[in-house]
Amino acid sequence: MFTGLSAFPLTPLADDAVDEHAFVRLVERLTEAKVDSITALGSTGSYAYLSSEERSRVARLAVEHAGQTPVFIGVGALRTSHVLANAEKAEQAGASGLLLAPMTYQPLTEDDVFELFRTVTAGSSLPVIVYDNPGTTHFTFTNELYGRIAELPGIASIKIPGVPADPEQAKVRVQEIRAAVPAHVTIGVSGDAKAAAGLAAGCDAWYSVIGGTMPALAMRITRAALEGRVSEASAESERLAPLWQLFAELGGSIRVVAALAEQLGLASPSCLPLPLQGLTGKQRARVSRIVDELGLTP
Repeated sequence: MFTGLSAFPLTPLADDAVDEHAFVRLVERLTEAKVDSITALGSTGSYAYLSSEERSRVARLAVEHAGQTPVFIGVGALRTSHVLANAEKAEQAGASGLLLAPMTYQPLTEDDVFELFRTVTAGSSLPVIVYDNPGTTHFTFTNELYGRIAELPGIASIKIPGVPADPEQAKVRVQEIRAAVPAHVTIGVSGDAKAAAGLAAGCDAWYSVIGGTMPALAMRITRAALEGRVSEASAESERLAPLWQLFAELGGSIRVVAALAEQLGLASPSCLPLPLQGLTGKQRARVSRIVDELGLTP
């Protein structure tokens, strides 16, 4: 279940409220594309900006409209009690797993983070994905901490940042992590520009931002890489280089993916939670050119 392509959809907003119609459409597109799993309320899903009630509603909508596709729900919050409440609501919604990032305002220690995962795995029957996303959490996992957490019952997968560009270095990085965790814990790559390289280096899954809006393209990369067609996966990823460049220039993917969804008519204009403003006119023009060049359609 924690292998292959896990697509992370946006949670579009309209007039400062969750646009349920747009969100459902995104989820249904992912199911139709036969992604391996759907992860709602990841960073691309703006979980940190939503109220408890909004998050609960999004979780229910995701499960209700995903058909037989497993749905993982992001439950991160600043306080452990809030994480536990989110986990309980995700379980009630019918989620197949939890995605947990160590959110923080004050700096966290390794013991803080370990205790967070220990408490959540003890308090929920759902399997947990360790969400290592230093760009948003400002916390960096060590291999040793991966190992400590992965020994906890209920830990199913680790979502790692992008691997090194050099193929041999990428393999070494994945092997280091694999040596630190039990065999049943899968390793999933994030950082979409490095996904093909991560899968080729031995990762089991791609936790994909772009897969939430462009699932067919992401599926081609995933299948090619996992089936050993590495050059084909790399070529498909290279086609998306203009998107990867925008991600890098703007310090992340969410604004670009939101503009892409808006360009494709999958979300209304200004679909991000304020104060996030989205892209400028010139930046949107670049997204429009990318859509045309790739021949993308809703």
